[in-house]
Amino acid sequence: MTRSLRLSLLAGASLAALAQAVSAQSTADLYDLGTIVVDGDAAPSDPVPGYVARNAQTATKTGTSLLETQQSVSVVTGEQIEDQAATSLGDTLGYTAGITAQPFGTDPRFDAPTIRGFNGGNAQYLNGLRLLREQGAPSFEVYSLERVEVLKGPASVLYGAGIPGGVINQIQKRAQLLDFGEAGIGVGDPKATEAFVDMNRALSDSFSARVTAVTRDSEEEIEDLTNTRGYLGVATRWTPSDATTLQFLGSWQRDSPITPAGIPETMIGEEDDEDLREFYAGDPSDDESDREMLNLGFELDHEINPDWTLETNFRHQSFDWDYTGFYVNGAVGDTISRGANITSEESITNNLDLRLTGHAVTGAVDHALLFGMDLRRYEIRQSTGFAYADDISFSDPSYGGANLTAPWYVESEDTQLDQIGIYVQDEMSFGNWRASLALRHDWTEQTGTSYTNFAGTSDIDQSDEATTGRAGLSYVTDSGVATYLSYTTSFDPVIGANNAGETFDPTEGEQWEAGVKWEPLSFDGFLSAAVYDLTQRNLTAGVTDSNGVGDTAQIGEVRSYGLELEGSADLAGGWNIRGQYSWNETEVIDGDNEGNELPNAPHHNASLWANYSFASGTALDGLRLGGGVRYIGERYSDPGNQYEMDDVTLVDLQAAYAFTEDAELSVNVSNLTDEAYVANCGSFGCYYGDGRTVQARMTYKW
Repeated sequence: MTRSLRLSLLAGASLAALAQAVSAQSTADLYDLGTIVVDGDAAPSDPVPGYVARNAQTATKTGTSLLETQQSVSVVTGEQIEDQAATSLGDTLGYTAGITAQPFGTDPRFDAPTIRGFNGGNAQYLNGLRLLREQGAPSFEVYSLERVEVLKGPASVLYGAGIPGGVINQIQKRAQLLDFGEAGIGVGDPKATEAFVDMNRALSDSFSARVTAVTRDSEEEIEDLTNTRGYLGVATRWTPSDATTLQFLGSWQRDSPITPAGIPETMIGEEDDEDLREFYAGDPSDDESDREMLNLGFELDHEINPDWTLETNFRHQSFDWDYTGFYVNGAVGDTISRGANITSEESITNNLDLRLTGHAVTGAVDHALLFGMDLRRYEIRQSTGFAYADDISFSDPSYGGANLTAPWYVESEDTQLDQIGIYVQDEMSFGNWRASLALRHDWTEQTGTSYTNFAGTSDIDQSDEATTGRAGLSYVTDSGVATYLSYTTSFDPVIGANNAGETFDPTEGEQWEAGVKWEPLSFDGFLSAAVYDLTQRNLTAGVTDSNGVGDTAQIGEVRSYGLELEGSADLAGGWNIRGQYSWNETEVIDGDNEGNELPNAPHHNASLWANYSFASGTALDGLRLGGGVRYIGERYSDPGNQYEMDDVTLVDLQAAYAFTEDAELSVNVSNLTDEAYVANCGSFGCYYGDGRTVQARMTYKW
């Protein structure tokens, strides 16, 4: 079967499955939603039954419905996360339009999906506040999340500095005013064990508390390359009056992620792919990874009067990581040259977002108003060194110490980034028309020092300011169809300096988007189609400098444009379905790599997931079966377009059986056919995607 035929079949199935499942229902069934409860007033952070969300907090900060939001938004619900047994952000986003979920293959250190062709490592938010990163990255525990929202396209008008690809907002589980809980254990292949618990108690009519905890010990495709994790999350909700709600959100996480050292590009195709995927070019005696993250925050909502509400969102994060891991330089025959990366990093981030929301009426126009100010301080101290190590034989590897030298290259920084932004938004309704206007101004200042043993110490003192905006217009019919057009802009100051000690200009982005959304009246579903044209100036990319050291450079102006189709449905016959197709073209239109494509941006991407629950009272009552297909198209993996990755099709399966109303056994298989594929190649080697993984869980709920 040709690539284009496979793609056409999968893209067609993603759309046809929804229509076929609906047409199979009787007219009476269309209006029998069973136990599904749809609450149009539900808060965006509340649990969502099934796969279909009605609103989102990320796009407007006001909980505007997805139908009336004039920009593409994807919501991955907690039920979908559970059904797919996701344990990382990459797992969670594998069936989301416009996303390449795991562009770097097996790497438990980082969550760095691409959004519309742009690296999303710095596009991640927790509860609406940005997770900043340098060498290390805060990879947040997925079991603790209620949902994940993806806003596609520039979002600086509400969030300040950020990439033009969009925002990935991870929303933490909140305390609820009722009693419930679950606890479970799990095992997996490759070797993995886990235990988890999620308990919520309403301690009074106005106060509730929730505790979420995970312990996990997992082994990667490579034997003895393990990652242990402990997570503890605490959430409380206090409602002293009908007008005031105060929520506390805290979490502590400690883990030990190690990445595979990669494989020299010259060995790809010369050796068996499965053998290469399972080979470790590092050394367990020298590997080290100790990462710890603490988050403490609160959300305060106070209704001043029926029209106006004051909202405050604050989060403090501390992050520490000590890491020693290996990379490869090349190979002669089956002898692999390698080195080690030694990193130590400490960072503190404080985010505060103050908002005043209200309503006003002028003539026939209803206004939903938002006035806001946010402040962010990011302090980072990190050092990175590269050391030589002994060669290793692929056919006869020897472990027990790689004789690491003193680092031949060292870089460090001690910097502080401050940002203050003020913004205003007006969402207008008049008849079937919806319009939105938003404007923001930001001031940023970066101070500190950077050092390399080649360039010495450089002082950093850089100030930037920018004005960003968004405008949108849509027409919403009484039958649940909305057509829209929007324009948005972004900017992002680049933290740190290059190896020569030179600071960077802020990146700037802009996007035009047009689309149609459909929220059917006859069944519980949501479908959307969007076309977009996105440009960014002063894009940064990883390069190799004249000394053979990894560096960062600004490569000029890039363009990304394409089409996204996405749909989800929860049907009365027991079906939960999610499908998507994405077409994306990228090009460097000015700069050193003019004419090249952006790395990790496949031209075509498609997926379809379906889950079926057998009806109560039937012979298979309690059984749920699910499965999905993911297609990742051809793409380049480096800015220079030297390495082209083949397309790949992956199959996932799920089965779950509820022995009682409270106890359930579930099994998930990812990459069922155990496809051995190269996910990424670069100056530090090539990295394979995950092979077949099996997870089994026993869960008890009350």
